[in-house]
Amino acid sequence: MADIKASDVAKLRSMTNAGMMDCKKALMEANGDLDAAVDIIRKKDANIAVKKADREANEGIVANHLQSGGKVGVLVKINCETDFVAKNESFQAFCAEVAQKLAEDPNADLEEFRTHQVAKIGENIQIAESSRLEVEGGGMVAAYIHPGAKVGVLVEVGAGKDSSSGSEEFKQLVRDLTLQIAAANPAKVSRDEVDAAEIAKEKEIIAEQFKDKPAQAIEKITLGKMEKYFQTHCLLDQAFVKDGDSSIKDLLAKAGKSLEDEITVQRFVRYQIGG
Repeated sequence: MADIKASDVAKLRSMTNAGMMDCKKALMEANGDLDAAVDIIRKKDANIAVKKADREANEGIVANHLQSGGKVGVLVKINCETDFVAKNESFQAFCAEVAQKLAEDPNADLEEFRTHQVAKIGENIQIAESSRLEVEGGGMVAAYIHPGAKVGVLVEVGAGKDSSSGSEEFKQLVRDLTLQIAAANPAKVSRDEVDAAEIAKEKEIIAEQFKDKPAQAIEKITLGKMEKYFQTHCLLDQAFVKDGDSSIKDLLAKAGKSLEDEITVQRFVRYQIGG
């Protein structure tokens, strides 16, 4: 049997809000496997809402750089030790320059630039994550940094015609998409991208939660809960934050009809400081 550490029990409790003894029992049953223990707790309590275990605790900001024409964009998450430094103009200028350098050269060696900034600021600074999106064909890359720079989004939206990306309607659509991703925090663009193993796991958990009900009822409940799962985790299935009666899929279809074009969300990235 695995040695169950108090720190693991506390971590599981912070993720699930379950009782300490329930967390300890789940970890013992899972032989110390944290992810398996989460599933055990969820199977016993349908109301558990799991928090991410890997939330970043450090301070810092999210920055971006878009090259002219909106064909290339970079999003970076850069950590520092204190919020005081995160608000420092010199640190913010450094982050913006990192994003620019990566937009110009995705293979840029930034270590010397980073260590110079560490010496200048006097805190440990880490380039935690970076993503670079580039449009191939019609469409554009757009970014949004939420006030305070703790949340940032980069999205690539495709279009069948080059002329579409120059229209104000297309640009407004893209702006709305960045705000949607920032606010609703989807995990995937569409339900087709959700891993089959993840879907199977969710269905297993639902079946266990309602195991005392008739099989036909469980099937109906599973369909409803999986639909809710997709509406929460998949961008295209999410309700539009500006109009709850429309989905993002509806929004894209409406724009495509108006522009007489096929509009698609190709990829997106969302970074957040401090979870």
